[in-house]
Amino acid sequence: MARPPKKQIRLGSTTGNRARRRQSLSEALSRANARTHERINRRLNQRELKNIRASFSATAGYIDPPASVFTRLWRWTFGLLLLPLCWITSWTFFTQFSEATIDHEFWKMPAFWYFATGVLLMTGWFFSGLLRPAFLYLYVLGHELTHILFIWAFRGRVSDWGVSLDGGYVTTDKTNIAIALSPYFVPLWAVVGVLAHALIGLAFETTPTSEKILFGFVGFFWAFHLLWTLWMIPRDQPDLRENGTFLSLVIIYLANQLVLAALLCATVQPLGFAEFGQQWMANAARSLEAVMKMSREVKAYL
Repeated sequence: MARPPKKQIRLGSTTGNRARRRQSLSEALSRANARTHERINRRLNQRELKNIRASFSATAGYIDPPASVFTRLWRWTFGLLLLPLCWITSWTFFTQFSEATIDHEFWKMPAFWYFATGVLLMTGWFFSGLLRPAFLYLYVLGHELTHILFIWAFRGRVSDWGVSLDGGYVTTDKTNIAIALSPYFVPLWAVVGVLAHALIGLAFETTPTSEKILFGFVGFFWAFHLLWTLWMIPRDQPDLRENGTFLSLVIIYLANQLVLAALLCATVQPLGFAEFGQQWMANAARSLEAVMKMSREVKAYL
């Protein structure tokens, strides 16, 4: 007996899990409003910025599958349960980083300054608008490639994908929350740089200069990932709506904290995975103790 074909799913910066349909009246009005704003922006000499912002705006021609009340309730509950983990991770990260900076004089290390230089260069480029279309295309390309890598990691199949300044998409037979949100917490180009440096190091002896370049490269593309992700999130992304916007944002924040902590633990000598884990557990115990103390006080007051 032949197996039925798998449902095809579209992921990307402008399309999500949606089925095509005819344009509604509200969408026609939205497009008319967009054209009006474009004329206004043209008069203000801001057409380039408008076009780029519109590249991630929405999704006429598609609809999201409806979520049940139970599904929405589960997403909100799970998101709320993750908030304490976000607090503990942030507390641990800033504690460890500040201790490394003050006690171990991390700020005097070349690694810090090359990383910071890369971050400042990307930040200046982002806000100046120089080479904006090129960086936008590079971000969309990295976004879709990250989707594809996670689809393959979960043994899914990619049947089609595309990238342009108007956005990108991936058509696949499998999706989950990790596949949908992976581009928002994986700084792909920074990871590519680290892997390339590691592979080159296997064949050739690395020099201090190459390590400094690596830190600058990682800083540049980590800032690239962070800035463009923050720029894109408010633009009604279907990847976020697929699993609930609130839950998606909580997971994105927590995952970015963990990725950055792992990056620092792997590259900065005063920090380490064991120390970070021990400090995280200690902060979790302190937080739990504070909550229990507060609950006892509230109970005694009532």
